[in-house]
Amino acid sequence: MFTIYSFASQSPTAGFLHFQSYIKLLPHPSSMATATSLKPISSLKFSNLKSNSSFFQPQTQLGFARSQDFSIQKLKLSTSHHHFSSRKSSWSIGTKASFSFFKKPKSSSESREPTKVQELNVYEINERDKDSPAVLKLSKKQELSLGDLVPFTNKLYTGDLKKRLGITAGLCVLIQHVPEKKGDRYEATYSFYFGEYGHISVQGAYLTYEDTYLAVTGGSGIFEGVYGQVKLKQIVFPFKLFYTFYLKGIPDLPCELLGKPVIPSPNVEPAPAAKATLPSGTVLHFTN
Repeated sequence: MFTIYSFASQSPTAGFLHFQSYIKLLPHPSSMATATSLKPISSLKFSNLKSNSSFFQPQTQLGFARSQDFSIQKLKLSTSHHHFSSRKSSWSIGTKASFSFFKKPKSSSESREPTKVQELNVYEINERDKDSPAVLKLSKKQELSLGDLVPFTNKLYTGDLKKRLGITAGLCVLIQHVPEKKGDRYEATYSFYFGEYGHISVQGAYLTYEDTYLAVTGGSGIFEGVYGQVKLKQIVFPFKLFYTFYLKGIPDLPCELLGKPVIPSPNVEPAPAAKATLPSGTVLHFTN
């Protein structure tokens, strides 16, 4: 059996503390030896530490954070006094070193969120029964101009047009009127509501004259933690729009939302059961 002990002393010229470690060899129970054998095994130097009379106090602990000089995560030096007597002298020595090892943390690659991309298609249809969209002419100009606001809400259907999901709801701020393209550029912030499944929020450029992409900024329900992007395709502005979501960071979507999408065209219409909001044509607790 043996115990590791260390001496600490300060060099008056070099300005560092010197730690000298020893092994105390304990005699075998059958041995009659009474002398204590101390053998040096290693030494540690800690540079640029100021002398302090209170540095070594009984029953105190000194913690050293992980650094480049150590492969361990935590080093604790606990001080204690042990007295060894011989015929002419006694020793007071301290600083017994103990090391604590912890489980290696997961690498960043192991803790990344899922990167699987799931595609989700939906139709947004304005059936002209919600007084949407509204136009707030903050610019006070006759034509649409910078700063004009357009709040809106429309009905939301699955990509196969067999189920009513809920609604869209949001706000567009006019950024630029583009007469040569017979359209406008908006900055849009809005949400898609999927009944009991939750909702998805998006933000970005909303162009009335060509396809565009918006960022998926979050969601709730089964969409909690979602991120990705959505492609907006104008079919008949502002009455029919088709969206393709590319979603990441969430579990697999339910089959009810993943029917084969109808090819976008100006003539597309929702199924009669979905349009009439019959139980067979809606998701549970759909948003109206």
